[in-house]
Amino acid sequence: MPRRTMIEAIRDAMDVSMGRDEKVVVFGEDVGFFGGVFRCTQGLQAKYGKTRCFDAPINESGIVGSAIGMAAYGLKPCVEIQFADYMYPAYDQLTQEAARLRYRSNGDFTCPIVVRMPTGGGIFGGQTHSQSPEALFTHVSGLKTVVPSNPHDAKGLLIAAIEDPDPVIFLEPKRLYNGPFDGHHDRPVTPWSKHELGEVADGHYTVPLGKAAIRRAGSDVTVLAYGTMVYVAQAAAEETGIDAEIIDLRTLLPLDLDAIVASVKKTGRCVIVHEATLTSGFGAELSALVQENCFYHLEAPVARVAGWDTPYPHAQEWDYFPGPARVGRALIETMEA
Repeated sequence: MPRRTMIEAIRDAMDVSMGRDEKVVVFGEDVGFFGGVFRCTQGLQAKYGKTRCFDAPINESGIVGSAIGMAAYGLKPCVEIQFADYMYPAYDQLTQEAARLRYRSNGDFTCPIVVRMPTGGGIFGGQTHSQSPEALFTHVSGLKTVVPSNPHDAKGLLIAAIEDPDPVIFLEPKRLYNGPFDGHHDRPVTPWSKHELGEVADGHYTVPLGKAAIRRAGSDVTVLAYGTMVYVAQAAAEETGIDAEIIDLRTLLPLDLDAIVASVKKTGRCVIVHEATLTSGFGAELSALVQENCFYHLEAPVARVAGWDTPYPHAQEWDYFPGPARVGRALIETMEA
């Protein structure tokens, strides 16, 4: 089976979708001739023409607003916001228009758009190129939110998102574009070409939205993670020797609550890990759900490991980034509680 980077898998997903359905269009800042800042759309304009893959002005609200209008007329836009940090001018369009269109029209209209955004840190991008804003989307009824952790899932989830009749926020952890990252920034990076999850089948396949994956089976404690933090959690489990069951959520909304509950009821403990700031992060919602559904099975309080409640720093990136040492301490404390 061919192996691809996450960049190549995402590009392949759009290529497959555009080839199967002429209603699929791709646009955003520099995504046409240039192929996107991370080259995720490279070659699509040459293959499908300037009417199906094209550049947009530097105007995020215009990009998303145009996509909503196209969707209402029957197209299936897959648009790119160059960094998730840039999505704020489009937040009104996403939350008040895209998310509400089905409800406001009593089902007469849907909004089949996908908004792709590179997310997260670990690349020395500083405060305006490293944010993880997923909780701002999961709070909004009508939006689906996806965060893949590997090339295989990225392709299948993106095709599923493009085929979905409702708006999907597709957050791509940029630190994973070229290989898995376990938080040890001082070690060589393993490329996806040497990782089993770098195997990406040709052609069409989907990974269903709303289904989590167990990346490591275990019996001591459940770790809930997504994106880059999946690999950080794996490293922490290996380095502490704790038999952690690591669940890659993959989709934050819809959420695979059944998988979470089954695991926590088995282990009796839960640690939640995400890169976004702690306060009001998606981990708070996960913690509440675990408490509500697994209270009588818990042997220790639910723990959260997350980014600090500060802007994302440039010079102190690795003090901010939730690395395996911090996650490992949380695992140990949870086991000793």
